[in-house]
Amino acid sequence: MSAQSNSLLSVADLTVHFKGKGGLFASQPVKAVDGVTFEIFEGETLGIAGESGSGKSTLARALIGINKPNSGSISVRGNTISNFSNSALRPIRKKLQMVFQDPYDSLDPRFTIAESIAEGLQIRNLPKSEIKDEVRALLETVKLPASLATRFPKELSGGQRQRVAIARALATKPDLIICDEAVAALDVSVRAQILNLLQDIQVQTGISYIFISHDLSTLRYISKNVAIMYAGKIVEYGNSDEVLTNPQHPYTRALVSAVPNISGQKGEKFKSVGEPPDLANLPSGCAFNPRCKESLATCSSEAPKLVTTLSGSQAACHLIKPYENSGFHKGGENHA
Repeated sequence: MSAQSNSLLSVADLTVHFKGKGGLFASQPVKAVDGVTFEIFEGETLGIAGESGSGKSTLARALIGINKPNSGSISVRGNTISNFSNSALRPIRKKLQMVFQDPYDSLDPRFTIAESIAEGLQIRNLPKSEIKDEVRALLETVKLPASLATRFPKELSGGQRQRVAIARALATKPDLIICDEAVAALDVSVRAQILNLLQDIQVQTGISYIFISHDLSTLRYISKNVAIMYAGKIVEYGNSDEVLTNPQHPYTRALVSAVPNISGQKGEKFKSVGEPPDLANLPSGCAFNPRCKESLATCSSEAPKLVTTLSGSQAACHLIKPYENSGFHKGGENHA
């Protein structure tokens, strides 16, 4: 999918490689993110799924400047930021915030809740006389009582701490929040409350989200579109309902079949596809080829490109014949 000028965030052919850590393949780079392209527009949520080590979190950290890309571009409202220095990134980071899995680790235990939230307000250069009222308003936005402002993170429950983390992210008035497994550590009931809260905030503010999760049911609930990552690449992309109901890529089908079925109906039985690949020693051709039960001879020699499928999604698989008349975004390699 080609970049469009009215997109909020545009990522084009992004790569993030790390040096190997010794052993036989020490000279080979670890290809954590390897040619990823996608766009997000205002008020949208993109879900990203994949096994541990698929590149999801590395991608997220590259978007906010923690991991430096080796190549490719990241643009915010048409302005390319991927080559910015840390000082040049500071004003941009106000518009791109992140909520991590464990709020206890991301909140400074020495700060009160008010002090943690006030950090973001100070970045906005809000007058000191207005900070107290704004902290109270942000606590109200995330449905926490103002009385918690003087407490410390250790005095709050996990769900309350995550709400504080969301309030702190909102303090800079961002355009996009990246949620990296933001509800994974929460009880099911609390998880649902946080997801509903994020949706309410999106309706009220028009904010966009990138939502990273192992939980496909969570992504289907909260995301308009979903990208499936494998070995640093996007292997399937499309409307979340379509991709997760009618997956086209063998890897996506394996992920979907692994979701427990508690309805009592017989579903597809999960078949183990072995261990994830070594990102410093990827197989030739399709990286999923050694684990795929449907692989062709071509799969071991030629890397597949994302093509538009009959269902309207995009998938990178030699088994799929491209459907050119669907009206969906046509993609090259790892376009989303």
